[in-house]
Amino acid sequence: MTDVWSAIKLGNLQLPHRLAMAPMTRSRAKPDGTPGDLAPEYYAQRAAMGLLITEGTQPSEDGQGYPNTPGIHSDDHVAGWRKVTDAVHAAGGRLFVQLMHVGRRSHPENTVHHRQPVAPSAIAPGESMFTHKGMLPIPQPRALTTAEVRQTIADYAYGAARAIEAGADGVEVHGANGYLVHQFLAPNANERTDEYGDSLENRARFAIEVVQAIVAAIGAEKTAIRLSPGLPTGGIVEGNANDDLYRYLAAEFDKIGIAYLHILQIGNEALLADIRKVFGGVLIVNRPGRARHQVGADVAAGIADMEALGTMALANPDLVTRLREGAPLNEPRVPLFYAGGGAEGYTDYPVLERA
Repeated sequence: MTDVWSAIKLGNLQLPHRLAMAPMTRSRAKPDGTPGDLAPEYYAQRAAMGLLITEGTQPSEDGQGYPNTPGIHSDDHVAGWRKVTDAVHAAGGRLFVQLMHVGRRSHPENTVHHRQPVAPSAIAPGESMFTHKGMLPIPQPRALTTAEVRQTIADYAYGAARAIEAGADGVEVHGANGYLVHQFLAPNANERTDEYGDSLENRARFAIEVVQAIVAAIGAEKTAIRLSPGLPTGGIVEGNANDDLYRYLAAEFDKIGIAYLHILQIGNEALLADIRKVFGGVLIVNRPGRARHQVGADVAAGIADMEALGTMALANPDLVTRLREGAPLNEPRVPLFYAGGGAEGYTDYPVLERA
C-alpha cells in the first residue's frame, strides 16, 4: 500500500506528498483577464499542497466563458501570472496552469470581442449563464471550420508556451466539464463530418492533437489533461456510451508520455480501473464531495497515484497541516465562491493558531 503522504515524481518535479489542489474557477480576474491583485496570495497560501492546479485560464479571447476569468495569451496576462508563480515558488509550491477553452458555454456579454461562441457544431448547450446583465440564455454557437479547429489547437500551444514563460511548472488541458474538448468528445455536441467528428477516433482527435501541440511547445513532462467521463454537464450526454473513447484516449496519452492524467470521477469504477491499467503515468483522481475520512483511500488502493481536493483546499489554506494533525476544517462559504473581488471568501480563511 502507498501512503498519500509519500513523495512522488511527477514529470520533472519531485512532490513531497500525493495531494493536489483541484482547479476551481474563482471569477476574480481583472476585466482584461489579468489575474487579480490577490491571486498571488491566494495560491501561495495553499502552496503546501503537493501540486496546485489553477482555475481555468483561457488560451485565447474566444476561449472565455464567464466574467472575470483569467487569460494567458497577452503580455499583461503573463506578467500577472508571473507574480502568482513567483509567490507559489517562494512558498515552496509547484503550479500547473489549467488551459480552459469553454467553446459553446459562453455568452457575447462576457467576452472582450462580444462575438458568438464557437463549438464543434452549431448546437446550443440549452442552459443559461451568469453575465454582468444577470442570467441570460446561451445563444447557439457557430461551428468552427476545419481551419479554425487547427488554429484553436495552435492557440492552446501558444497559451501553454506563455504559461511556461510566466513561470508555471506545466499546464493542464481542461478536457472535462462540458467545455470545448469535452464537446468534441460527445456525440450529442459534435455532429461534424470532417476528421474531427463521427467516429470514435475522429471525436478523440481534437483532444489528442491539442496535447501533441502542447508537448511540441513545452515538453511532455510539463503537459497534462483533465477528463470527466460520463459527466452530464453543459448539455453533454454520454452515460457509458463513450467508455471506449476514454479507454482509447488514456492509451494514446500513455504513448505520448504526459506528466499526468487527471480524472474527475463520478462513479464508473470499472472504467476508472481500465484507465488505470492502460495509462502508466501519474493518475490523479478527483472525486467531487470526497469526505475527509476518504482522503488517501484511492492512493492506498492503488486506484490513483495522487488525489485532487477542491472545496477543502479552497476553505483551508493550511489543509495539509489540518489533515496531518486531525484538526477541524473550516466551513466553505459557498455564496462567496465566485463573488466580489476582495479578500472575503478568497484569502481570508483562517489558519490554525499556534501557541
